Amino acid sequence: MSAGLIAVVIVVAYLSLLIGLGLLSNRFFRGTSADYYVASRGIGSFLLVMSLFGTTMTAFALVGSSGEAFKSGIGVYGKMASWAGIIHSACFFLVGIRLWSFGKRFGYMTQIQFFRDRFESDKLGLLMFPIVVALLVPYLLIGVLGAGTVLQKVTAGAFPDLFVATNGGLPFWLGSGVICLVVLIYVFFGGVRGTAWANAFQTIVFIILGGVTVAVISNRLGGPVNATSLVKEYNPTKLKRGVDAEDIQHYEQKLAEYEADPAKAIIKPKPPHEITQLHFFSYLFIPLSAGMFPHLFQHWLTAKSAKTFRLAVVIHPILIMVVWVPCVLIGVWATSAIVEGSAVIPPDFANPNAVLAIMVKKLSDPLLGGLLTAGILAAIMSSLDSQVLCISSIFANDIVGHYIAHDRQTDRQKVFFGRLFVVLVMTATYLLGIKLQGTRGIFTLGVWCFSGFASLFPLLIAAVYWKRVTKAGAYASVLVTAATWLWLFAESGYGANGGFLFMGMMPVATITMASTVAMIVVSLLTPAPSAATIAKFFTPTTPTKA
Repeated sequence: MSAGLIAVVIVVAYLSLLIGLGLLSNRFFRGTSADYYVASRGIGSFLLVMSLFGTTMTAFALVGSSGEAFKSGIGVYGKMASWAGIIHSACFFLVGIRLWSFGKRFGYMTQIQFFRDRFESDKLGLLMFPIVVALLVPYLLIGVLGAGTVLQKVTAGAFPDLFVATNGGLPFWLGSGVICLVVLIYVFFGGVRGTAWANAFQTIVFIILGGVTVAVISNRLGGPVNATSLVKEYNPTKLKRGVDAEDIQHYEQKLAEYEADPAKAIIKPKPPHEITQLHFFSYLFIPLSAGMFPHLFQHWLTAKSAKTFRLAVVIHPILIMVVWVPCVLIGVWATSAIVEGSAVIPPDFANPNAVLAIMVKKLSDPLLGGLLTAGILAAIMSSLDSQVLCISSIFANDIVGHYIAHDRQTDRQKVFFGRLFVVLVMTATYLLGIKLQGTRGIFTLGVWCFSGFASLFPLLIAAVYWKRVTKAGAYASVLVTAATWLWLFAESGYGANGGFLFMGMMPVATITMASTVAMIVVSLLTPAPSAATIAKFFTPTTPTKA
């Protein structure tokens, strides 16, 4: 069999196993909406940490980070992974546990239910729903775009007579369609329990295979020292954050050598990419998005107890390092990788989404390449499933259940509508992914998605810790976030300009500050919440004796 066909066989076997997990988890389904959406609030420490980590490690973390490291260098680890490791755990501890306790006491199954209650506003849910869904759409697209691109590159040569245009590889429409279908099946039947089981399995898979990937690729490049030495020779700016006159001179010299004799120079140097201090530190705002992700909120609600969060708080930063380091290194090495006298990545290569897939395809044997592809897909699917289930839960519980059926639905009806929306959301995401393939970078889409959620994080912190925040303040925060995000997104060419900065900073910094100021000012100028609401959310509960 060809390398591409071996990859197809391994991927099919892996996806079949995931479907089996989903069907098996359905045997434990209790038939209630609480079981379908929050697993009857009975998930233990291990499954919780695997679910939370698997949900946050998307195509953005694997495919996107490798592509961004290829473009801008090793600084991508510092500006994303290092901040995320600290801030995500802080969100779990400071926000996640409090929201879990509210969910258990008041029966919440969605984020919007909490905000409606906390701000005494039924209409707030109608305002937040389209914003939350609009921000989740690019997150869903990250998974579809990543899966389709990886499968097309890695399976090249599998069906040379059938798919001529893609060099025998599975075309994007087919690869991404298969992934969407598999996610649809195990989410449809398993609900959040099936998602948690699948995430635990997939997280273990991509952690192990991530380490294997970097070991195999570095070995083919002559070891990590030699791979890094090649980068230092051809693209030294990819190994640091700043750019100086010497770096520019080096780039011009190497470019002249390449243009004079491409066969001898082999590597075409990449233009220096500087990350200023202001740019670097403004990335601090991005990981705040974890606190507002509705799919993380849903996973928090599944915890068995507050103690269940301990393992996630402690181990999450370590797991981020374990996954991000290999992916960033592969992206950096790809800028200057030479094997058997030729460049691994073509000189004028312009699709950063495909960097990881090409490195795996060219620098590993067929069997291992297939396994590594399964690992990449594991990371992609472990977040795609949670996001789809989350949107479906909001549709079923908030839109249909609360605003249309006025909370008179049976459990069976809630599960039915949830499953119906799983199908609709997955189908719409797939079709949109087909339309946008190759037009947007995964990293850029992810950053804009995170920027919107991060800008709403101050509202969440205020809802949990500040008694004086008001309904009007909440409306002001949400509206200013939406308006500022849309304005800056349009200024960036709707994400086409991947390097867009505003006043030298990531747009998220401006959006978050505007959102915070609007919330505080309007809250102080409007009447305080009712005493009943303050008592409901800020009166300590008295533990009951067994």
